[in-house]
Amino acid sequence: MNNFEFYNPTNLIFGTGQIQKLAVLIPKNSKILLVYGGGSIFNNGIYSKVKEALNDFEIIEFGGIEPNPNFETLIKAVAITQEEKINFILAVGGGSVIDGAKFISAAAHFEGNPIEILQKRILFKDVSKVIPFGTVLTLPATGSEMNSGAVVTIAATQEKLTLGGSALFPKFSICDPTVIASLPKRQLQNGVIDAYVHVLEQYLTYPHEGYLQDRIAEGILETLIQVGPSVVEKPKDYALASNFMWSCTMALNGLIQKGVPSDWATHMIGHELTALFGIDHARTLAIIGPNLYRVMFETKKQKLAQYGKRIFNLSGSEDEIANDAINKTIAFFKIMGMPTQLSECEKNFDKTADFIVNRFAERGWTALGEKQNITLEKVKSIVEMSY
Repeated sequence: MNNFEFYNPTNLIFGTGQIQKLAVLIPKNSKILLVYGGGSIFNNGIYSKVKEALNDFEIIEFGGIEPNPNFETLIKAVAITQEEKINFILAVGGGSVIDGAKFISAAAHFEGNPIEILQKRILFKDVSKVIPFGTVLTLPATGSEMNSGAVVTIAATQEKLTLGGSALFPKFSICDPTVIASLPKRQLQNGVIDAYVHVLEQYLTYPHEGYLQDRIAEGILETLIQVGPSVVEKPKDYALASNFMWSCTMALNGLIQKGVPSDWATHMIGHELTALFGIDHARTLAIIGPNLYRVMFETKKQKLAQYGKRIFNLSGSEDEIANDAINKTIAFFKIMGMPTQLSECEKNFDKTADFIVNRFAERGWTALGEKQNITLEKVKSIVEMSY
């Protein structure tokens, strides 16, 4: 196992009725920027519960944060944060709202042009340079409620870029599984697959000695397979909802990545599809992931075979099991309502591979993957195979 440091200071408050604890979780005399997305928190009662819990606090509201939050929207919230001298941010929403809060937190005191935070992939490590924030999770999927990373879209250039750093962990996150009861099926389907591929990115690399990390990863995958199809149909079932929500958090809170290799190329390519075509993030992962495994088969087949044996109980030669594991993964994606080809989502895609390759080259992203062996030529093959 490789050397590692594991730091995660987020206080996770899990279960029903926990929103009422907001008043003791947020420091007294805080001036709060309350950020959220569309109107769902008004329809499902979460907004009222949050406002009731924070009755004694001064609150400035900022709504309208988009799925795949736009830099152009968030920069308006940054201006309000500065003008109103906000000293605490509360994100009420899913991963996009939480990611937006992280950007606002980082940008409010940033010395320079805030767009450089994304373009230069700046890491924030000094907690005195950011505004503290907490979250009330309304949509399980991204794990942003218990990690320090975020993804923001620059609409003007159609780029989806990252930021992060140890200073950008939420101070707390309230995770109440009952909130998923009112979510549309599509969002629940996306959440399951988003979490599933998060695990695969940290698991489907090459054999190593991180035995416990593998077993935890496999446990999350098996749980998502077990509860995923059912939670979409019965989101009010607390056993299903709680296991779904906890799996999404555990998939990307840093634990299974420590001491082992990881490969985020599927996400990096998938982000481009979202930025270009507006395809749901999870759906881009379902489109790209299996084809990346095919193009990188020789590199990944040992781990694919382990995955096939342990998750799907497959047998045969190593090559047979590895190939069947890819097919089983696609079958699960389809059960969860995912497209697995770009043509299922977009008609004008014929130049997509060249566009992504050129963009990666401009950024200097010429070697991706756990072994830095996913070249631009292979990126092109992966995208073309995904048509």
